[in-house]
Amino acid sequence: MVEGYVNRETTSNKITAILPAFNEEISIGSVILWTKEYVDRVIVVDDGSSDHTADVAMLAGAEVICHLTNMGKGAALKTGFEVVADTDVILTIDSDGQHNPCEIPTLIALILKGDADLVIGSRYMNGNEKNTPAYRRLGQFVLNQVTNLNSGLHVTDTQSGFRAFAGSTKNLFRFNSSGLAIESEMLADAGNAGLRIKEVEVGVRYDVDCSTENPVKHGVGVLVKVLRDMEFRKPLYYFTVPGIIIGIGGLQMGLIFLQIFYRGGSLQFGPTILMMILMLTGMFMAFTGIILHSMARMIQEAKNLN
Repeated sequence: MVEGYVNRETTSNKITAILPAFNEEISIGSVILWTKEYVDRVIVVDDGSSDHTADVAMLAGAEVICHLTNMGKGAALKTGFEVVADTDVILTIDSDGQHNPCEIPTLIALILKGDADLVIGSRYMNGNEKNTPAYRRLGQFVLNQVTNLNSGLHVTDTQSGFRAFAGSTKNLFRFNSSGLAIESEMLADAGNAGLRIKEVEVGVRYDVDCSTENPVKHGVGVLVKVLRDMEFRKPLYYFTVPGIIIGIGGLQMGLIFLQIFYRGGSLQFGPTILMMILMLTGMFMAFTGIILHSMARMIQEAKNLN
């Protein structure tokens, strides 16, 4: 028996798979058929596809929910989570064929054993990143660092859509992001809720990448969304740290000007004004971050008391 394998004939746990899909008529049928081998219920959220994704999904035996227009992956996952009820494990897997459904048992086993609340299928454990295109590695590194900073976690593959959730966690996620930044947002929510998070190694196929969005545009979009989320979740990093850096820059300029003035030189109006602006802006940002951080802590403590 393969390590982590879950025998569907002997377990009474209910497992539901959610597949967000947009124009995936070529790959979705096989993904559904393989996924059905390991789960009790497959829900496909067709996010406004213009091809036959929904028809193929129904023929393959999935329950299909259709968005009239393309609303984004986050919106598709939100719809899927909303219709799930009475399930022990929620599995999310991309419908483009990058993930191998045969690895589903490895993810859900940790949930069924009670060892984790969220399990992430990581493409980058044990040196697997060497098989990833260079531009993806660079983008993934940046997104990993920012997402982990925002969530307080240490996840090697923050953008993986191959995940297993304990059924009890379904109402913990905000789903504010309707697009591809949803993976980062869900990790922030998981970190905030104190969920037990584990990663398992999984493979990935890039030769079947059918993404309709430019990877650079995708990465920048996710990065912007995460930074905006940090504005409210991590104000010290978003405001105070940059403010201190800006303030130090202004202070350094001031020391240089003071040295010039001490040696008998004259101060120029423009640079002097710039120095004052930098110092004032830095101080304002630093104190703003501190105030927002204090307010966030007070709100959190009030919630804990209630």
